[in-house]
Amino acid sequence: MTTRPTVRWTHVFIDRPVAELAPALDFWTEVTGTRVSEPRGDRGEFVTLLPDGADACVKAQGVEAGPGGAHLDLSVEDVPALVEWALRLGAEVVSRHDGWAVLRSPGGQLFCAVPWQGESARPGATEVPGGARCRLDQVCLDVAPDAYATETAFWAGLTGWESLPGALPEFHVLRPPAGLPLRVLLQRLGTDSPATAHLDLACSDVDAVRAGHETLGATAVGQGARWTVMRDPAGGTYCLTGRNPETGGLL
Repeated sequence: MTTRPTVRWTHVFIDRPVAELAPALDFWTEVTGTRVSEPRGDRGEFVTLLPDGADACVKAQGVEAGPGGAHLDLSVEDVPALVEWALRLGAEVVSRHDGWAVLRSPGGQLFCAVPWQGESARPGATEVPGGARCRLDQVCLDVAPDAYATETAFWAGLTGWESLPGALPEFHVLRPPAGLPLRVLLQRLGTDSPATAHLDLACSDVDAVRAGHETLGATAVGQGARWTVMRDPAGGTYCLTGRNPETGGLL
């Protein structure tokens, strides 16, 4: 009987249209204090954002169609076992590759099962002018109302992480073991929409971080109870949230 493989590391992919990948990389390397790796893939569509003194947890992909968004890579020691576990929970395989696979959750969110390469050192926060700090630490899965319960159960079962209600009724948090770089937040949308995902940054001072990001070409496009919705120079949406950059907890 298959048991759930332990998720050893996570990466988030910043997915942007090929034509917009360069400005996206210029922005996100500044925001995360990283540098871009050499391109990979048949079309040079994949890159890693490399931090100093830690293991990478952010990558980027140039997509041929659609506006892009974000997706998770789950790194495990036994990729076939994770694929089988995900299928038992209701996922489907989109494509299989040499050593890794692309899957789709029951609600339609793409993610990848990939081999763990020994990563263990989580990157720290980045400082903006004025001293405020932020860290890209969360992937928010935006889920239609009728799929929310199923998606919450799926991702909790897939990861085995601590599963907690969020600060507001429309949110649910999956908190990983200490040392892993990324949390998962599920957000129940108010209307039916295709499955999407976006990036969240934990900020010691949301207004100060917003001002710093605006100098790099980002634009504020919305305001929530504890967060500001931003658009990066490539048109991708992300959020600045009032949380501790080290622990992820609310300030």
